[in-house]
Amino acid sequence: MPDFRIEHITRYTYPSPVRDSANQIILYPIKDDYQDVIRHELHITGDPVVDTYVDYYGNEVGTFTHSEPHTNLTISSKLSVSTRHRPLPGNDIFPGQQWEDLKRLAHMVPYIDFLKPEYFDGLKELQVIVKTERAKEDTPYQVALRFCKYVYENFEYVKGVTSVETTLDEVWKLKAGVCQDFAHLLTVMLREVNIPARYVSGYICTQRHATMRGEGATHAWAEAYIPDYGWLGIDPTNNCVANETHVRLAVGRNFLDCSPVRGVYKGSSDHKLEVSVVVGYEDEIPAGHVPPQEKAKQHDFKPVDDRPKNSYQLYMEMLRHQQQQQQQQ
Repeated sequence: MPDFRIEHITRYTYPSPVRDSANQIILYPIKDDYQDVIRHELHITGDPVVDTYVDYYGNEVGTFTHSEPHTNLTISSKLSVSTRHRPLPGNDIFPGQQWEDLKRLAHMVPYIDFLKPEYFDGLKELQVIVKTERAKEDTPYQVALRFCKYVYENFEYVKGVTSVETTLDEVWKLKAGVCQDFAHLLTVMLREVNIPARYVSGYICTQRHATMRGEGATHAWAEAYIPDYGWLGIDPTNNCVANETHVRLAVGRNFLDCSPVRGVYKGSSDHKLEVSVVVGYEDEIPAGHVPPQEKAKQHDFKPVDDRPKNSYQLYMEMLRHQQQQQQQQ
C-alpha cells in the first residue's frame, strides 16, 4: 500500500493585466476502495472561493473566478494519496458468455457514452487491425491487453509532437504522440468490439528508482469494462495494467471531460504556461519543493487559438489551404 506525495503547479503569466478569469479545475483525486486521499491542499492566486460539484461521470469539479486585474495566475495542488493493489480479472468464465454479457450493456445508461464510436478518416484501417488483433477465443480482458500492446508497439512516444487539439487522424498519420493520444486510440479500439471504454486522467507514480513514460506531467490512460469484474485500468503508453502506481483524477469519454485546468479571461491573448508535476513517495519529496519547468500546453485555457503548432500541423494546414484554393478555382 504505497503512499505518494504529488505536487502539481499550473502557472499562467500575461504580458499585461487581465481580469475576470473564470476557471474550471478537476484536480480532486477519486476516492474509492483502492485510492485514499490523506491530504489535499489547494492554493490559487487571489484566494478565490472555489465552488465544487460532482459531474455526470462522478468527478469532483471545482470552479472559481479571479476578477481583479492580474499578470499571473498560479494554481497549486498538493496531494498525499494512498493506493492499494487491485486484483486482476480472472479467466474462469467462458469467453462466449462474457461477450454476451457485454452485448447487454449497449442500452444501459451507465455504459452508453463509453460505447459510442468516434469517427475519423483512419477508422476503416483501424477496424481491420482490430479484427486481426482479436483472437477468436480471447476473453474481453485478453483483448484489452492485446490492443494495449498494439498501441504501445506501433506508435512512438514523442513529447511535443501533438497537443490537446491534435485529432485522431493526425495521430494516426503521425504514428506518434503522447499518453493522451494513446489513451484515445485504445478507447476507440475497445469500443469497436463492444467493450465500454473510458478515458482517465491522473498521475503515474513509479516504483522506487524506476522510470516510466509519462512521468513529470499529468498522465492519461484508458479503462475497459470487464464483465463480473468492473473497470480495469490499462496504460498503453507503458503497456501495463494501471494499478497501484496510477493515481486517478477523473474519468470521461475523452480528454475534454477530464481536463485538469481550463478557463477563459478578458485581456491579451498572449500568455505563457508553465506546468510542474513532481511525484514521489511520501518520505522522498521535501514539502513545498516543485521546480518550475515549462511544459507543452497540456490544459485547455485560452481566449483564442494561439497555441504554437508543430511541423505536422503546419503541413496539414497548408494542405487544407491548397484544397480550399482548388475548390474555389
